[in-house]
Amino acid sequence: MGRCVLRLIGLGLVLLAIWGVPAFAQKSGGTLRLHTLDSPASMSIHEEATVFAERPVMAVFNNLVLFDQHIAQNSMQSIVPELAKSWSWNEDGTELTFQLRDGVKWHDGKPFTAADVKCTWDLLQGKSAEKLRVNPRKAWYSNLVEVKANADYEATFVLKRPQPAFIALLASGMSPVYPCHVPPAQMRQHPIGTGPFKFVEFKPNEVIRLTRNLDYWKPGLPYLDGIEYKISRNRSTVILAFIAKQYDLTMAGSVTVPLMKDIMSQRPDATCVLPAGSVSTNLIVNLSAPPFDSRELRRAMALTLDRKSFIDILTEGTGLEAAAMQPPPGGLWGMPQDMLENLPGYGRDIAKNRAEARAIMKKLGYGPDKHLSVKVSTRDIPPYRDPAVILLDQLKEIYIDGELDTIDTTQWYPKMMRKDYTVALNLTGTYVDDPDALLYESYACGGVGNYNGYCNPEIDKLIDRQSMEPNQETRKKLVWEIERRLTEDGAKPLIYFNKGATCWQPSVKNLTVLDNSIYNGWRMEDIWLDQ
Repeated sequence: MGRCVLRLIGLGLVLLAIWGVPAFAQKSGGTLRLHTLDSPASMSIHEEATVFAERPVMAVFNNLVLFDQHIAQNSMQSIVPELAKSWSWNEDGTELTFQLRDGVKWHDGKPFTAADVKCTWDLLQGKSAEKLRVNPRKAWYSNLVEVKANADYEATFVLKRPQPAFIALLASGMSPVYPCHVPPAQMRQHPIGTGPFKFVEFKPNEVIRLTRNLDYWKPGLPYLDGIEYKISRNRSTVILAFIAKQYDLTMAGSVTVPLMKDIMSQRPDATCVLPAGSVSTNLIVNLSAPPFDSRELRRAMALTLDRKSFIDILTEGTGLEAAAMQPPPGGLWGMPQDMLENLPGYGRDIAKNRAEARAIMKKLGYGPDKHLSVKVSTRDIPPYRDPAVILLDQLKEIYIDGELDTIDTTQWYPKMMRKDYTVALNLTGTYVDDPDALLYESYACGGVGNYNGYCNPEIDKLIDRQSMEPNQETRKKLVWEIERRLTEDGAKPLIYFNKGATCWQPSVKNLTVLDNSIYNGWRMEDIWLDQ
């Protein structure tokens, strides 16, 4: 017996030497207390376009596959199995077959099978009797013909054409499997998943609560007893509460650079991470609303943008310029800086750009004695309002007088989808750092996230072409060409990619903040509290 104990101690010392942390350090118990900046419209991930809904509920679900929660940069190489044990493509790259796990149960005790996989994507494609109220990522599956349940634990996704990155869309936190037997109306209010935590309650503008799934299919997980998301729109109040240890973890990317410095000065034992920045601020214009249906007017608006001012004021110089995709080093696909500077409106001579913009406005009949008045819509939370105020100031430089029109989050995305606006400042998060996710949703003709109604059939052909391209370097050059043309068309002038920190108390262990998506890192199954 004594020798066995010594051997175990020796093994523990070896593990300590290898990993640099005490062996078996995980602790069970405790409730993780988080802040969230806004109240979502519902708890249904497939019907929401905001991280305020998706992040809390991601822990309730599982995907077929998932980006590894502890590799900071999402990529095709970081995709790992979840409800699927394995997957394989057919020879021509048009059928993706998943072998599924047996013995997984939904939170209400019913078994998970391939039928649930088929039901989920039938729902997303609008093929089922039940309908989603809104379907923000329908464009992701425009290449999907059908999902076949071959057997209880095997499902095949059939595509129209090869799409090598299709599996990356399935790995996003925005792509959970839903249960066949639970209608969408219930999923909005009380979602049922297979994940490490069960949904308890959602009190709008107050709190979202989850509890440990005692029957989780991964033995020994999760470690936490529960998770509690407190909803508060006042950043300063939240930061003071974090410093006072009322929160364990802040909202993803919600801590500004100045506030991060304030936290670190008052709580040097806290950890704050300032990732590469995967959320862009952009200008969207309703192309069907005169006089903004004028390509020249939209070009003038793009030319007046002083991107460096936004970056300096709002991120203390840490934000990054981009054309469409998240730029390097955090993003895998964005255009390099030296190419970016040659795009129209991206040069450093702001005075020259604005002189050109004013000349366009005068040609259109506007000038010092005749200004154009417009309402500029944005969401009624600081990450939207703050840059919108700067935008209003910059539009004045070219005889456009903007009035801020703030919209509640529950109404924001439906309003944008209906194109019930004229000019707006929007934030676009990187759900998946892959061109197929962003380009089809936000720039292709009819894309659900293409709020301004931009449509160029030649761009659509290029988007399809890059999607089929198996060589990643060739694909990247096609993406840069698309970015160049989108900028020249004024499709959706991208102002900058934001910078925001995530901070947590020293008791929070095993958390990795992702570099190229705020949406994909919140399964929370192996986070623990050392307290």
